[in-house]
Amino acid sequence: MDPLSIEPTSYTQASKFPHWQVAMQEEYTALIKNQTWSLVPSTLTMNIVSCKWVFEVKRKGNGTIERHKACLVAKGFNQMEGLDYDETFSHVVKPATIHTILTIALSRNWPLQQLDVRNAFLNGSTLPAVNKFIDDLCLIFDSHRLG
Repeated sequence: MDPLSIEPTSYTQASKFPHWQVAMQEEYTALIKNQTWSLVPSTLTMNIVSCKWVFEVKRKGNGTIERHKACLVAKGFNQMEGLDYDETFSHVVKPATIHTILTIALSRNWPLQQLDVRNAFLNGSTLPAVNKFIDDLCLIFDSHRLG
């Protein structure tokens, strides 16, 4: 198998390949630039939420490699309600919702555009545990209303 097509399952595996090193550096740089989180001194009463790297080979429509994407995600399953967070946010769209929106767009002949965001994150006081596919967006609009 082509080494460029392999999605590592750990930092140790990914760190051996220059293309994954670049992807991790891009992700880390974007997280710092966007001030996604703040590091604070730990206390004995804090629940420390660790993180991990998630890797994905992004492909073009024809199957060729577009880029290598690395996401640093919190292990949110270690968080405790009331201590680490007060409210939750579900960033995953249900398949039935996608089906409904696409059906409306198709029936009204609205244009559809798929977008891949290079660095997607939720801006908040804590770093959420995110699905590695939160960065894929779909834009649908009524072109008849544009002008």
